[in-house]
Amino acid sequence: MKSRHELKERRVDLHQKEYRKKSKGLRWLIGIIVTVLLGALVYATYLYFEAKSSFDSAFDSKTSVKISSDEFNGKKPFAVLLMGTDTGALDRTDKVGNTDTIIVAVVNPSKKRYSLISIPRDTMAQMIGADKFTAEKINAAYPLGGARMSIDTVSKLLNIPLKYYVLVNMGGMMKMIRYVGGINIKPTLSFEYGGYIFNKGKLTHMGGAGALAYSRMRHDDPLGDYGRQIRQRQVINALIKKMFGMNAITNSGKILKSVSKNLKTNLTFNALQAIAVNYRKSTKSVKNDYLHGYSATIDGGSYQIQSTKELQRVSNYIRSELGLSKETINNNETFQNAENIANGFSFSSAETQEYHIYDYSGGD
Repeated sequence: MKSRHELKERRVDLHQKEYRKKSKGLRWLIGIIVTVLLGALVYATYLYFEAKSSFDSAFDSKTSVKISSDEFNGKKPFAVLLMGTDTGALDRTDKVGNTDTIIVAVVNPSKKRYSLISIPRDTMAQMIGADKFTAEKINAAYPLGGARMSIDTVSKLLNIPLKYYVLVNMGGMMKMIRYVGGINIKPTLSFEYGGYIFNKGKLTHMGGAGALAYSRMRHDDPLGDYGRQIRQRQVINALIKKMFGMNAITNSGKILKSVSKNLKTNLTFNALQAIAVNYRKSTKSVKNDYLHGYSATIDGGSYQIQSTKELQRVSNYIRSELGLSKETINNNETFQNAENIANGFSFSSAETQEYHIYDYSGGD
């Protein structure tokens, strides 16, 4: 018989062997986990730099602004000028076009909402940055002076601090909608355009081309360009909802890569990714609005004139969403309004009146 000492040594030996066996298994498992994590990290890094490299062509360094590390931390409100050019898609081939879509997007994380405020493309506005004073339709700012003039013109018109912009041509919009698998919209009216048929109130699944046709039609809408603005905001809202319903962290880079050739912005790649990740809760609700203009003619051309009261209303709202105090607007448009009213122009008239542009010395 073995002694108690020998039995004790045998039990210790068995415990040591079992420990070494478990330890070896644990090291093997840890090794597998580390290998998988490293592989995932390498792959994620590859995707990041691949997407960033593709996105570099979309970044507009001429209008770049300094962005602090906590600018888009999910707590601060911000505004972006969204512009759409009707080029490079379907039957449009113009290389440089007017910005037929002009929207101020304001993100307010404290209220968990974002706002889209449309500016009619025919709005009369001073072209800020022009060599000499000139008032044009606001959609002419981009072809006249690029993104810088567009940003400064909208900023001055509404007395709001705009720094960032995103410009997408219609080809880019189509690609984004295709990437997310299409969008669902209830048309505001029944019409046919570009080979597509839309029925009022019927939930319709639209691919890229269908959504473009839906948002492009203007002449058959009883509300004209205002009706088109409503449909444009519908498309943008549906796209935002679909995009943020996906995994923003893993898909933002892919989306940016897919549309980089149809996009221009002064927001960096990292800033756009931070917005996608940190402001998801701000997409829970949306407020849609627009500048309500008055139809008038200037030297025979059709314009939308924004009353001083309307400019002040929209300015107050945007500034409030950005956490800024209200300020009385004092610019070319308010000056022109006062001069025209003094000379018989009435914003309460149902008639289309002639609106005059007077010399203005208060411009930039």
